[in-house]
Amino acid sequence: MVERGPEVLTRYGALRGSAEGGVAAFLGVPYAQAPVGPLRFRAPEPVEPWTGVREATAFGATAPKRPYAPPLDALLPDPEIAGDDCLNLNVWAPWGAPDGPSGAGGADGGPGEGGRPVMVWIHGGSLVHGSSAVPVYDGTAFARDGVVLVSVNYRLGTEGFGVFPDAPGNLGLRDQIAALTWVRDCVAAFGGDPERVTVFGESAGAISIAALLASPLAQGLFRRAVLQSGAPIAQPLDRARRTTEAVAARLKVPATAEAFARVDRDRLLAAQTEVTGKGSPLTGGHSFQIAVDGEVVPRDPAAALADGASAGVDLLMGTTTEEYRLWFVPSGVTDRVGPVVQRLLLRRAKVPARTARVYRAGRRREKPGEVLGAVATDRLLRVPLNVLADARLRTGGGAGSAAGAGTYLYEFGWRSPVLGLGACHALELGFVFDTLDRPETRALTGPDAPRDLAAAMHAAWVSFAATGDPGWRRWDRARPVMTFGPGVPSLVEAPREAERRAWDV
Repeated sequence: MVERGPEVLTRYGALRGSAEGGVAAFLGVPYAQAPVGPLRFRAPEPVEPWTGVREATAFGATAPKRPYAPPLDALLPDPEIAGDDCLNLNVWAPWGAPDGPSGAGGADGGPGEGGRPVMVWIHGGSLVHGSSAVPVYDGTAFARDGVVLVSVNYRLGTEGFGVFPDAPGNLGLRDQIAALTWVRDCVAAFGGDPERVTVFGESAGAISIAALLASPLAQGLFRRAVLQSGAPIAQPLDRARRTTEAVAARLKVPATAEAFARVDRDRLLAAQTEVTGKGSPLTGGHSFQIAVDGEVVPRDPAAALADGASAGVDLLMGTTTEEYRLWFVPSGVTDRVGPVVQRLLLRRAKVPARTARVYRAGRRREKPGEVLGAVATDRLLRVPLNVLADARLRTGGGAGSAAGAGTYLYEFGWRSPVLGLGACHALELGFVFDTLDRPETRALTGPDAPRDLAAAMHAAWVSFAATGDPGWRRWDRARPVMTFGPGVPSLVEAPREAERRAWDV
């Protein structure tokens, strides 16, 4: 006799998942209707309720995308699952067994008494790659430790972030908001507390969350947020439209949603890959970006957050020490760039000469390409996050905040031995999710990544979701940063302060 999997009843219908070791998983759950036909370039529509019990034991379709180009395809596994219902999510929940810090599970094989902290994961991938089915993002460890973990798919590329005169803007962000609305309405069925939601993401996922923090359409949908290697950034509508127009020119069609809807999807994906494939994080080029559309994103998120938007939301944010190495090392940039090319690239990127001199003076033993990468890391990520943390001291998200919201910064510094990638972009993911045993995680970390460091980092994220405190001092004028590696986690005040201050010109 085959044992039936765990079942829950949501407002849209019943779901049957699978359970193992005190954790239940419900995979491929639709949170909106399939974005096809007349809905392809429209805001997400609520999912239609169903009758009977819907099986939820396999990941749902991923959003249309192309794989990473070599060699990143080997370092960042990115499953592709065919199907139209790409607006789906996954839920991992404690089930029928005692668990971690937030209480005991239900002895009856159910989700227990409820009220557990909820974490909603928004994946990265430059808004053109990634999905919730990436094995590194398995939510078992979070559920093991008392968290209801939800991971979300959203539309990517032209279909998620194209700018058209005849379609709503930021459809991918609207998808994320629809998923968070589903969480608010349905997560209690899995034992989660809809009033205790933490949204977290990395890279483009973190950039998305920064926009959600500034969006009036997302207010009240989460209580805490984590930005991993992504800072508040959005483009004016006219500038964001340029990538859509470049794809249209490649396709030889008008830059309208109506025209794009008639284009074969494979042909569209090929065109957007050709248009966006040559940009770089430092020098720019065509890419899909969040747009200031006047509705989902009414104004620049960095400015809105600096003025106090979401000051009452607890915020944890940080970077890896050597973000740039994922961008520069596999492509050979660190070895090819000499002093002359370095100066040309810094000038093209409008890096102040005084700032560049500070980096060169402090990194005399590093290659010109590595110095260039350190500048890119700080300009794109570390400095904007420091600026945001300082702004929250003024607006109520720092030490002594009357609103009670906290601001915390971290840095991940353990260095991977794989291909000399060091403490590169995305390396912390397997530590946060405590998935170092997954072969897909080891592609980036190698086989001997420190488990005690993963335990510490994962526990900090769980603590933040449960209490709003990851376990170290709030941001204050001494600039405390929790560093995870290369040795034992430790709190450091104002790391590499001379370089940070060099941007105050």
